[in-house]
Amino acid sequence: MKRFRGIAIVLMAIMLPAGPAAFTQQRSAKPPVRASAVAPTTFPLWPNGAPGALGNDEDDIPTLIYYPALHGAPTAVIVAPGGGYSALAMNHEGWQVAYWLNAVGVSAFVLKYRLGPRYHHPIELGDAQRAIRTVRARAAEYGIKPDQIGMMGFSAGGHLTSTAETHFDSGNPDAPDPIDRVSSRPDFAILGYPVISFTAPYAHQGSLHALLGDSPDPKLLKYLSSELQVTPQTPPTFLFTTSEDTTVPAENSVAFYLALHKAHVPAELHIFQHGPHGVGLDLGDPALGEWPKLLINWLRGLGLLNK
Repeated sequence: MKRFRGIAIVLMAIMLPAGPAAFTQQRSAKPPVRASAVAPTTFPLWPNGAPGALGNDEDDIPTLIYYPALHGAPTAVIVAPGGGYSALAMNHEGWQVAYWLNAVGVSAFVLKYRLGPRYHHPIELGDAQRAIRTVRARAAEYGIKPDQIGMMGFSAGGHLTSTAETHFDSGNPDAPDPIDRVSSRPDFAILGYPVISFTAPYAHQGSLHALLGDSPDPKLLKYLSSELQVTPQTPPTFLFTTSEDTTVPAENSVAFYLALHKAHVPAELHIFQHGPHGVGLDLGDPALGEWPKLLINWLRGLGLLNK
């Protein structure tokens, strides 16, 4: 009965209205009253200061917010909210998603990564890689398996996630920091209406300029166009988007799916007819609101959820 009440509270929280444009959401949004017996905890990715930090303000300190699942599978997901690399949609692409993951038995870590125009690549990717390494290095502490750690991103956070799943390493065994000794490869990825390409006509220019500045090197544009970086080692990926998204067109998701398919990487893509950009969970929509259920089936198929 306790678990049922917890899920009910979660569903009430995640069905709160979310604005259609993720890029307009602000980082200052405050989290809700907690939906479980364990309060979320926030900690810095680098306790002694982040590499490349330009100051000591909140915006200079990348963090993870840990939302533990009280019951469920030993699986964790790092959530990267969108916001065009210039803001973070911490409400409908952050804590609401984390509580939904908790409700299905998955622990969540919401990533607050550094943003442009103050910070440019490779800072954002470094924050994402450090988040994956941190959760993996501390897996026993969190009660999760080190090979069941995924990353989930929306919009620009989807670009960051797709970058993390196409640019990773196995860790430095000689690093003095034990966190740096483990792999930064996510075991699976979940992309919601993601920015993918920086070279195609449908590239999201706001994300591109915030991440890379006004005159990026063409080679860097290709390096950070995730559809061009897929290999057979890219992890299994779930994608969803809508045909009506004019901010980040569905071509982004299609291009990435086709690259995954060509490389024989397990992948699943859902394109819904209706829905604007930045919908988040959108559980109130009878059609688009089905995507979380489809994701549950996909995760179960990978053996990442309890039967």
